[in-house]
Amino acid sequence: MAGRDLRETEIAADSPYDMRVGQGERVSEVDVNEALRSGDVGFMHSFTTGSAVDGPGLRVVAWTTACMFRCAYCHNPDTWTLRNGVPVTLARCVEELRKYAPGVRSMKGGFTLSGGEPLMQPRFAVKLFRAAREMGLHTAIETNGFYGDRLSDEELDLIDLVILDMKAFTPAQHKRVTGIDDNEEVLAFARRLAARGRPMWLRYVLVPGLTDRPAEMDAIARFGASLGVVERVEVLPFHQMGRYKWERLSLNYTLEETQAPAVAVVEAAEGIFRDQGLEVV
Repeated sequence: MAGRDLRETEIAADSPYDMRVGQGERVSEVDVNEALRSGDVGFMHSFTTGSAVDGPGLRVVAWTTACMFRCAYCHNPDTWTLRNGVPVTLARCVEELRKYAPGVRSMKGGFTLSGGEPLMQPRFAVKLFRAAREMGLHTAIETNGFYGDRLSDEELDLIDLVILDMKAFTPAQHKRVTGIDDNEEVLAFARRLAARGRPMWLRYVLVPGLTDRPAEMDAIARFGASLGVVERVEVLPFHQMGRYKWERLSLNYTLEETQAPAVAVVEAAEGIFRDQGLEVV
């Protein structure tokens, strides 16, 4: 990639909450488009290791940049923009992953690709998953599902687990949360996974005054139960850990005064999903 040393920036990080901006600004539009087409270069926020919450066992997690949603509660808005990411060759990512492969295999873990939204870089994602599979690693993707149709059935089968971040069920609520009023692509992706018998986890972020709507959660719970492949549901309480990023990026943060939900509120939300026969952890 012209004008850029793709080994010059460290991609390992202690936490995905690290702030990274402008890492890919020197990459030309031609090179960006070629990277997206070929998948031989990806734009990464970071690699983190030792995660116990992004799939079974201990995981290596690669965090990509670029996302089409603008979730009001996003804790990593620096991953919204592709050019905030570090341009990294596929070979370098595979090399990074290979360093940790023996350890995560022994811990019954694997590799998770998250973001941002990893399916905004689908060719890169597919090549990473194929490499991980060749190392004998369990593979998982955390995705909002909006661009699920960018993967063929064969490519989808490279992913052992889909962690689907469900933002809402109705179009009106989806727009309120994400800025996009059409979530049929997300629902269609979930149905496609179910039709192929692909394992799923569902995640739902509980934000007081925004997503703590019983009718909305009930609709998601009923939908999830109807799929027959949802292994677990995670209700994630809202937190303010990403607030500083909104401030540093000069973004309009509408949840400045929002507190974390009370324990009783979280338990009530979890009960809605349990009432539909779903396992909540």
